[in-house]
Amino acid sequence: MPRFRVGARVRAAVFDPDGHIRLPRYVRGHCGQIIDDHGIWPLPDAALRGSPRSEPVYAVRFAARDLWGQGSHAVVVDLWESYLQEAPGPPGAPGPREPPGQREAPGRQEAP
Repeated sequence: MPRFRVGARVRAAVFDPDGHIRLPRYVRGHCGQIIDDHGIWPLPDAALRGSPRSEPVYAVRFAARDLWGQGSHAVVVDLWESYLQEAPGPPGAPGPREPPGQREAPGRQEAP
């Protein structure tokens, strides 16, 4: 069952794992709004790490001014659920950007 609903305010996670992931750096830590639920799809990052799984994918709209400091348009990015966190405030409200940091990638586990 999807964790978020259309209209929910979310924040893109902030982490910098080794290797490629499908979470663009330019949205990490920024708040956006879910505008569509695309259903459940395989998470490519997890498959590459040998632990394939599927999870909900959402279309998330970010204000260009929040991402780049200017622009009156919106940027829509399709993101897997594990890349998202709940964000406080009403939909469309600007949110503080979370500072960059090192976090573990979703679904990634260190070898014992």
